[in-house]
Parts: sequence; C-alpha cells; structure tokens
Amino acid sequence: MTATVETIKTPTPPELTGDLMSTGQRLRLVLVLGSLIAIGPLTIDMYLPALPAITTDLHTTSAAVQLTLTGTLAGLALGQLLIGPLSDAVGRRKPLLAGIGVHVVASVLCVVAPDIGTVGALRVLQGLGVAASAVVATAVVRDLFSGAAFAKLFSRLMLVMGVAPILAPTLGSGLLRWSDWRGVFVALAVFGVLLVTVAAFGLRETLPPERRRRGGVTATLRDYGTLLRDRTFVGLVLVTGLAMAALFAYVAGSSFVFQQRYGLDEQQFGLAFGAGAVGLITATQLNVRLLRRYSPQRILVTALGVGTAAGAALLAVAATGFGGLAAILATLWVVLAAAGLAMPNAPALALSRHGEAAGTAAALLGAVQFGVGALAAPLVGVLGTGSVAMATVVAGGMVTALAVLLVVVRPARLAEVEPAAVAVAAH
Repeated sequence: MTATVETIKTPTPPELTGDLMSTGQRLRLVLVLGSLIAIGPLTIDMYLPALPAITTDLHTTSAAVQLTLTGTLAGLALGQLLIGPLSDAVGRRKPLLAGIGVHVVASVLCVVAPDIGTVGALRVLQGLGVAASAVVATAVVRDLFSGAAFAKLFSRLMLVMGVAPILAPTLGSGLLRWSDWRGVFVALAVFGVLLVTVAAFGLRETLPPERRRRGGVTATLRDYGTLLRDRTFVGLVLVTGLAMAALFAYVAGSSFVFQQRYGLDEQQFGLAFGAGAVGLITATQLNVRLLRRYSPQRILVTALGVGTAAGAALLAVAATGFGGLAAILATLWVVLAAAGLAMPNAPALALSRHGEAAGTAAALLGAVQFGVGALAAPLVGVLGTGSVAMATVVAGGMVTALAVLLVVVRPARLAEVEPAAVAVAAH
C-alpha cells in the first residue's frame, strides 16, 4: 500500500501543475479530455437505433444482438482493471494511443463483419479501446489538479459524459437516414482517427517517470485484495453497479420496446431516448444542490427508495398496458432520475474510504459498474426484449440495489464523507 500512497501524494512537478495553466490552456485541455470521454458513450449508444436492423440484416435474434452491447460493456470493465494500473506504471500517453488504435481497427472490421458472432467479438475490442480513453482522461485530471480545481474541471467532463449519451442515439438515427447500420461504425472509426491525432499532438505526458508506480502485478493484486476485504466498500460498489444495471437494461431494451412495441421510427426513438437521459442529467445536477442540505447517505437511501417504487410502477404499467407509451416514458424518467441521484453518491461514499488507493479503487468501481451492466443487457433479451422484460430488469436492479444498501452497507453506520470526495463525485 505504501507505493500507492507515494504515487498519489508526491507533488506534481511545477511544469505539470494545472494551477499554472492559462485560461486558454485549460480550455484546450477540457476539449481534448472531453473528446476522449465522449467516445465511450458514443461507442455504446450510437448504434442503438440500428439494433432491430442488425437483427434482420444478419439473420439473428434480438438476444444475440443485445450480446454485442454486453461485449462492449465487458470490454470496458476488463479494460479499466488492466489499463488503470498500466497507466500508473508506464505513463498516460502510450496506453491511450494504443487503446484508441484498437478501437479504430475494431470499428473498421465491424463495417465488414459477416455475422453477429464477429460483431460481438469486435465490440469487446471496442470496449477495451475506449476504456483507455476513460481511464486516462480521469488520470490526467488527477495528475494536474487537486481539491476544488479538480472538482471544477472534473464536473465539466461529467457534463460531457451526460450529454454524449443523449446525442449518441440521435446521431445514430441521423446516419441511418442515408446509410445502413455499418455506417455507424464508419463514423466511429473516423472519430477514433481524429482522437488519435488530437491526443498525439494535443496531450503531453502528465505522469513523469519519477512518479510512476512500481511493484508490478503483485502490488496491484495486493491493493485489489485490500479493497475487496472491505465489506462496506464492496457493498457501495455493488449498489453503484446495480443502479447502472437498471440503466443499461433500459439502454438494451428501449430500442426494441419503443420501435417494435410502440411503432416509433429511428428518429423518434432518438428523441424518446434523449428524454430519459435528460432526467438522468437533471438529477445529477440537482444532487449538487441537495448536498448543501443533506448527507450523501440520506440522498442515496431516498433515491433508491423512489427508484424502487418507480420501477414497480413501470413493471405494472408494462404488464397491464395501462397508459401506453406515455406511462412507460413517465415511469422510466423517474427511475432514471433516481439512478442519477444514486450513482454520484454511492461512489463518493465508497472512494472516501480509500483515499490512499484512489486510483485502484476507482478502477474497481468502474469495472463493476460496466460488468454488472454487461450482465443486465443480455438478460433483457433472454426474457423476451418486450416492455415487461425491460421493466423486470430495470425494477430488479433498483430493488436489489436498495436491499444491498440496507442489509450490507447499513447507511446509518457510514462515517461522514470528506467534502472534497463528495464534491468530486457529485459533479
């Protein structure tokens, strides 16, 4: 654990201190890092309007197509566990450029993929590639800034993470007006090439050799073992992952429910999907104000309670057909808003327990988030891809998250969270 503490607390050399950056330099940094952050949501969500078309074109099943989403999430989960420690050991630029390169190659191969099995394998590679972008962007901010400056810059990047999922299906829908589903992967490949260029020329190395972590695989495994022995930390990580599972059940099932069950076209689906994402983003911004009056523990319990009730209502509406599409959208909006309140606070509580291993803890947290999401996505397909299937997994994720919080974590026993940790996660 000593090596990790030294890595995090060693002062940044003056030439790499973010506080010395001009306003223009900070703006350029935000644009570069924002672009890196955006490729993840775009890769996950941009092809969602095309899922029914892929099912038809490749003569496969909806469950098999949804497994391609699972592959992306699994790649993201595994990639964060691998690339996080790797970037601490060899620096930020090499893993970043290699990861984006893998993403570009996988995207190009998706364009010519002959069957759904090949697409699924390539989506895993895409996930591994974009994991590098997510990990390195966060690490670069940590390298250059601390305290309030870190929270301010990170909040801007979180806004990109919120907006990108809204725009992604809409962009995908627009591409499908003049291209088939393969055109989406052409666009992702082109974006990847642009990112490689921007990162190569616009992002310098922020982790000098003297600050790089030593100890290899043994030290990394020891750090992960310490985290996994903390029952409260594990419980909070699971709560975050289960809330994410509800979100990805919506992501995986919404295109089939809205387009096949309720007859929306690809463009209308993009708008409906975006409306749900607005609820998620609105809640994350509201969370900042709520934290001025309430503890993150209280917000988390309340959010999961509301989300569980809304999930039950969603399941009832889906099963009975009462209220039609409007009722589905309304109950989904409340569930997503509840997830938007839960997902910032659970990580804040978890990460505040292990400040000496913040990087490793964040990597584990991200891996569980996307790993549990990867399990939720195909479950919707196994249950039938209809509105009841989607609602069952969404409600199940919220119910289980609340149960883990109350039984495993026990919010009343949580210590107060450091204000800096709450500020970072809340934004």
